[in-house]
Order: sequence, then structure tokens, then C-alpha cells
Amino acid sequence: GSVEEIALAVGEWAASNPDAEWIRGEGFDQTLAPDGVFLAAWLDAVVPDRPVFLRASDYHTVWVNSEALLRAGYTRDLVQPHDGEVVIDTTGEPIGTLREWGAWSPVYALMPPIELETRMSAIAHADECFAAAGLTWVQDAWVETTDVNTWIEADRRGLVTCKVAMALWADSNNWRHQLDEFVAARARVEEAGSPRLVANTIKFFADGVIESATGALLEPYCDCPHSKGLPNWQPDDLKSAVAAVDSLGFQTHIHAIGDGAARMALDAIEHASMVNGARDRRPVIAHTQLVDHADIGRFAELGVIANFEPYWAKFDSCQSELTAPRLGPERTNRQYLIGTILRSGAPISFGSDWPVTTYSPLAGIQVAVTRKMTAADPVWMPQECITVEEALLAYTSGVAFQAGDASAGVIRPGARADLVWLAVDPRSVDPNEIENISVLGTWTSGQRVWP
Repeated sequence: GSVEEIALAVGEWAASNPDAEWIRGEGFDQTLAPDGVFLAAWLDAVVPDRPVFLRASDYHTVWVNSEALLRAGYTRDLVQPHDGEVVIDTTGEPIGTLREWGAWSPVYALMPPIELETRMSAIAHADECFAAAGLTWVQDAWVETTDVNTWIEADRRGLVTCKVAMALWADSNNWRHQLDEFVAARARVEEAGSPRLVANTIKFFADGVIESATGALLEPYCDCPHSKGLPNWQPDDLKSAVAAVDSLGFQTHIHAIGDGAARMALDAIEHASMVNGARDRRPVIAHTQLVDHADIGRFAELGVIANFEPYWAKFDSCQSELTAPRLGPERTNRQYLIGTILRSGAPISFGSDWPVTTYSPLAGIQVAVTRKMTAADPVWMPQECITVEEALLAYTSGVAFQAGDASAGVIRPGARADLVWLAVDPRSVDPNEIENISVLGTWTSGQRVWP
């Protein structure tokens, strides 16, 4: 793909949909432009008169045209948000790239909401894809309280076959006012009475991502020596918020990409444990991309689940084009310490961060075991490779432990029959072929849901 091809596709869709007030799209590759900076002018050339909103595959970066900037009130006089970045040129003019929620939410808020039936079709399609991949439990990692009824309605219509854990998003600007909403949303899901739905997790974004230099680091970025990234929370605010939701019995789930964010997340979880006392809280730090050596042992000490997306643990174009130049060699080779953190005694679980990357557990297992993209590639950080058995446990019993579900993630008499039938045992094949194994059947609670 290329920037030109994206612009062409946007222009063609706009021409075919003249009544669409907004043109919106998802999933473009942010490595296609230098430093991940995309210009409004490139979209203006194909859609000059209607707003365009395109979200990158990292879901932290948005590319808009000039009409969208204008409607959001983004001009040379803008005040930069504390939890985002409106990229500007040397004259102070916004150029079309918006980094993090704080920067693109003013544009997002102007778009008409997605219609209920469109949401229903999306959930039905996703559920079918998940079943075909052998998934029986998923977490929607960003649910706003206004979206909870969407999941309840989809389940009522019979569109949901897997278990769905909703992680309710905590807004760093408004979290105190959200506490009652969180409790009410959890109660709504409980009252719906579905064995498939639960809403007992609160999602915090401690930082952004390294590719756009918004991941929070302990030391400055190599290509931007005055910046250590962009924390979405002040440390004391995160401590207070985590302690507050923890006191209400919610599980804490913190997105932490940079080593600065990982430390801030660990500090907040430690604070909540001290303030609220001992309980079986099973807090989660998601992604765990970069962790300082001094913090590795704290996962096990605090009982923090390190939730990795193992498919990311390979040296791909995103690493070579964006991440590695920003981190430098030492930090580049300190990413995704899956083997180290597992050996430290910490609980781990595996996920996908879909739709950022594939939801296929088999693809994730392959990378966790090989730490490379193809058989011909060199192994990246071989000391962090784990066994197929360990990867299978992270995707099964590790996730069940995170979910607080003692009856899932294991095969034994009396356990719930959430099962996947694979064509071959992943432990018996060349590790470079694991992602090609066929899924022959999927069952949830003993009911066959695929094919």
C-alpha cells in the first residue's frame, strides 16, 4: 500500500457516497509516511468539501483533512491538549495528524453515531470470525458506558456466542464523575442475566504508543531528546483513580506501552493494594512492551498479570521504520520480555489487541515461540522465546485466570466445555507452521458454535 492508494480509495468511496456527510475509515498503515506524519493536503486533493476521519492501525493516530480540522476548531491558535498532540508545522498550523484521544476526540465527537443495526451486523460478523478462529472468550478493551446496551441487545438477539468481558474506559479528565456510571453499567449487565456478558473491568490508558512518540518512557526518545512521551494520566491521578475503582470491586486493566507507563501502572496498583487491603484483585497491565529491569520483579510481587500481544514480538516494518529509531538499540532489544517475565513467576496472559493485529491465537503462538515473521528471518531476542506449551497456557488458563473463571481454560471433568478442535497438535509441528493449522470446530459451554 501507499499514501496515494489510500487517498484514491477515499476519493472513490466519497464519490460513490455523495450523501455521506463524513468519510470515515480505519486501519491504515502509519509507517507509510515519514515519522508517521500524514498531511491533510493529501486528503484535500480527493475530498475538499466534506470532513474525512481516518484512524491508523495503531488506533492511537488519526489522519484528517482540512475540513475536519476546521469543524473541530483546530487553527494556528489552538491550545495543545495535555493528553494528545495536534501535529503542527513550523508556523503553528495543524497539518492533519492527530495523536491520542485527547487530540482527536474533538473531531470524533462531531461525527454522527454509528447506527444500531450497523453495530449489530459488526458484532455478528466479529463473533463468527472469533468462533472460526477457536475463540471462546474475548475482552472488548474500550467500552464506553453508553455502549453497554449495544452488547446487551446483541446478546438478546442471539448474536453473541463467546463470553464477552467489557472493559469500561476511564477518562483521565472525568473519571470521578464516571464512578457512578461504572457501577450502574455493571448492574445493567448483571440484570440482563446473560452468562456470556460481564462488565467488571475498568480500562486505563497510561500512555500512547512508541510509534507516534506518545508512549511514556523513563528516558527521552532518541529522535526527540526533549521528550519522554505523553502520559495520559498524572501519576497521582492514576493512583487515586485505580484505588477508587478497586475499592468498588472492579478489576483494573492498564494499557502501558513505555517503561515509564509500566512503572506508573505498577505504582498505581501497589497504591490501591495498600489503601484497600488484600483481596483477589488480579490487576492487568496490557501490552507490557517496554519494562525497566528494576520493575520486572514487581509483577510477581504485586500479583499483576502481564497481558502480552505476542504477535507483536517480532522485528517487522513497524519496528524498523518507527519504533527502533525512536528507542535506540538498548531499549529496542528490551521489548516484549515474555520469557523473562514468565520466568520471574508473574502470571501472564495472551491477547491480540484486534483490530490492531490479527485475533488468531495460532499466529500469536507462532511468534511467541519463534520471535520472527517467517522461517527465513533471524530470531529477535531468542532468550525471550517460550515453548508451545507455555504459549498455549497463556492463551487458555492464563486468560481464564485473568477472567476470574476457574471453570474455563482447562480440560478436566466438571470444567465448562469451552473447546477448540485443531487439525493437529501445535506441539507436534514445525513452529514456523503453527499459524497454518486449521480450526475444525469450536464449542462454548458445550454448544458447537463453529462450523
